[in-house]
Amino acid sequence: MKSFCLFKKRILRKKLFMLTFGTLLSCSLVSQGASIHGFYKSKIEVAEAKRLLPIYCVDTNGEKKVALTFDAAWGAEDLTQIVEILEKYQVRATFFVVGDWARKYPEEVKLLIQKGHDVANHSNKHPHMNSMSKEEIKKDIMAADASIKEIAGKETKLFRPPYGEYNNTVVEATKECGYYCIQWDVDSLDWKNYGVQPLIDKVVNHKNLRPGSIILMHNGAKYTAQALEAIIKGVQDKGFIFVPVSELLLADEEYSIDFEGRQKSSQPIH
Repeated sequence: MKSFCLFKKRILRKKLFMLTFGTLLSCSLVSQGASIHGFYKSKIEVAEAKRLLPIYCVDTNGEKKVALTFDAAWGAEDLTQIVEILEKYQVRATFFVVGDWARKYPEEVKLLIQKGHDVANHSNKHPHMNSMSKEEIKKDIMAADASIKEIAGKETKLFRPPYGEYNNTVVEATKECGYYCIQWDVDSLDWKNYGVQPLIDKVVNHKNLRPGSIILMHNGAKYTAQALEAIIKGVQDKGFIFVPVSELLLADEEYSIDFEGRQKSSQPIH
């Protein structure tokens, strides 16, 4: 009788152990399932929160076209020299001007238009837009827009964020103002004032220089005007032709922007 009772106790302990183990296993599986679900959910959320990109360059289907751009935010002492060099080589460029700059130098803005260059929007006050709300960004863009229209007598649909800073809010605000958001893929770094020949080499031998590139320079930098002629000749010697950004873009058609910021046509190739 005693041995039978011991046997029953062992059976009960075993059942209790199996029941406890089963409960723990079930909880573990549920927990793992929740973790897996959370993992995939986070991946989906990341995919949905895709970073929006400006246009860094353009797919030209191999045509060796590039755009030369200048940001104009401060002085204008070298602008006449820059314009004369551009005219000498029959190059039309794109000048992204700040509203304050345009109001301070209206005759220079008119000169750019007269010589056939793009005059584009580089903000009204050159702020750090990543810290601004969408409405604040749009207000700034459109204030510069009004000044450019009044002085230049024509509108632009090209916008470059100050300092090259952007986030999804900046890109969305730009689009909602009816503008293309433009960056660059060849940076001269001329504002660093590191000398004429280094500046020439930086642009002409840049690893990203290719069909559809957008080159960034600045008027008012110490060596830009001095290096400009050699830069134009060096790029042209590689077989490239210069066009304004307005002519480089795939405007008035459906397009996408790939992971490099390259604007590509979404229309089927016939």
